[in-house]
Amino acid sequence: MDRSSRLLASLPSAASSLSARRSYRLTSIYAASPSTAYTSRTQSRNIHKSSANAATPLPHPTVAGPPPEPPQQSVSESQGRLNRKRQQADAFIKGQNARPNPAKPTTVLQKRFWKDVKVTETPKGLQVMLDARPVRTASKESLVLPHSKRALASAIALEWDQLVSAQQALKQQYIPLTSTTSRAIDIAAADAAGNTDIRASIVTMAMRYLGTDTLLCWAPEKNIHEPANETRKPLRQRQREVAEPIIAYLRTHVFPGVDINPILAPDSIVPTPQPQNTREVIQSWVQRLPAFELAGLERGILATKSLLVAVRLLAEWSKEFQGANVAKNAGQERFGIEAATEAASLEVLHQTEQWGEVEDTHDVDNADIRRQLGSVILLVS
Repeated sequence: MDRSSRLLASLPSAASSLSARRSYRLTSIYAASPSTAYTSRTQSRNIHKSSANAATPLPHPTVAGPPPEPPQQSVSESQGRLNRKRQQADAFIKGQNARPNPAKPTTVLQKRFWKDVKVTETPKGLQVMLDARPVRTASKESLVLPHSKRALASAIALEWDQLVSAQQALKQQYIPLTSTTSRAIDIAAADAAGNTDIRASIVTMAMRYLGTDTLLCWAPEKNIHEPANETRKPLRQRQREVAEPIIAYLRTHVFPGVDINPILAPDSIVPTPQPQNTREVIQSWVQRLPAFELAGLERGILATKSLLVAVRLLAEWSKEFQGANVAKNAGQERFGIEAATEAASLEVLHQTEQWGEVEDTHDVDNADIRRQLGSVILLVS
């Protein structure tokens, strides 16, 4: 058989072999497809047949010698930090120099423009002089006191003599006597001019404090915060022992026959208003006060948060209520700064006795309320 005959004879077998290969490929593709429901394991093919071997770590080469040097900071970064430190130091020095120094004042307010303080008697009254300049009120009027208030004038002069700069005179806490006296003079000037706005505002404020008066807000009878083995008196009992003598004095000598009731019930925190008759009597009494007594009452109310304590202090020391000064007439101990402070801050005192005093808070408040009440006594006495 020649070459061409052999080639023709092999064509059917090659065609059948090619057809078998195509069929095998298609079967493998269909078997690998997830959409085929009849996958056969015999039709799947592995990628490789070699077994997996674990990696073999190589030894780390060791180098003899000292450890390497730590990384060094760049020169530019070190210079930047040094510059920032210098700027902070310069700013601190400038801030120190910017603070006011009483020995070297830089503005008019930072220095004291007067040398001597004295009280001068004039036909109109007593004046406190800063060298040749009189002390003035908030309305820029000269502060002139009645001739009978020499103690008040001397106290105001001492107040100004203790100031080290004119800037302190702009703050009320440095000059409580001057500010209270200035308020009284402004009230008197407004009354003389027929202007009742200042007086009406003080009366409204006083009646608001009556609704939540500290003297009448007593603690509940059963207090869960009181220790079971407490040997002290309960807070409510202490409040009653302090408040009841004051209320009895006011009902006898200041507001005769007027009912003054506690604001809080033994088991309630809802305040109960005073009777209408009580409110009308007290409001009428406050409206008729002279200017100095009205200014003193305002200062006492703001210091003690109590209208009744302020009225009790006013009635004890004011010359307008000589008939009500029973203790003075009988030679007994008078209702003064300590008694008024105890009545106004008894609850705080009770708490500090149990839990301790907060430094720079309770002691400062105690000193401030005594100073404010002392200014009231000097103003009206």
